[in-house]
Amino acid sequence: MTAELARPFDLGPMPLGSPMETVDEQFVRSPIMTLFELVSQVEKWPSHLPHYRYVRFRQRRADGGGLVEMSAYRPFHFIDTSRGPLNFNWPTRWLSEMAVDKERPAIRFRHVGGITKGMDVEWTFGPAAGGTHVRIVHLWDGPRIPVVGTLAATFVIGPVFVHGIASRTLAGLAAVAEREANTVVKRGLGE
Repeated sequence: MTAELARPFDLGPMPLGSPMETVDEQFVRSPIMTLFELVSQVEKWPSHLPHYRYVRFRQRRADGGGLVEMSAYRPFHFIDTSRGPLNFNWPTRWLSEMAVDKERPAIRFRHVGGITKGMDVEWTFGPAAGGTHVRIVHLWDGPRIPVVGTLAATFVIGPVFVHGIASRTLAGLAAVAEREANTVVKRGLGE
């Protein structure tokens, strides 16, 4: 007998008026559902994305979401005039509730653990000529540190860490989806 999965998280609509708003978006030459399915399979992200350390489900939900622990590196590249290029990977990790909406289609996250606790994230997918327009929005009030929390979120965490990781994630998954779509087209043409 198989255990029934818990109901999906109800994360509601994205909140309005957060001081930190980070948006990453891209056109992808791939059908919407190909890209959506790829993105929704978060546990496979480390096999596609070298900056991801791990993704582990602590609990699965009926919609394909659940409670998910994620960890990624934020790469930094410096030039030292005496030693040349220096690379440093800053490790990050967070725990999120994840909800998958196949009808819209959209994927929502709410960070419930880690420095970014309280952050809301939404991936949306829309039709575009020849492919899909994908958009990732991160909204957050910042860490609960009086005076500097909002400043840290707005001027450092959002633009440096969140954008630095999200832009790489989007570009990497877009490349995988485009390869998959191209392979399907070639198979259809008998190549």
